[in-house]
Amino acid sequence: MNSFGKILITMGVVLFLIGGLLIIGEKFGLGKLPGDIFIQKGNFTFFFPIVSCLIISLLITFLFNIFRR
Repeated sequence: MNSFGKILITMGVVLFLIGGLLIIGEKFGLGKLPGDIFIQKGNFTFFFPIVSCLIISLLITFLFNIFRR
């Protein structure tokens, strides 16, 4: 059970950091970049931040590679 608790705490910290990154990212335009798909017709709204997802993925990959070494 001890290792399960550590896993839960680690997941919580990671989610907290990702949430903070997203909040800070909004101030720098993350989610409103060219290439992010936004369609609004009447009552229907579709938003898929594909470029923002790619940038976040690259940043996370870079950070994991730094900490793994």
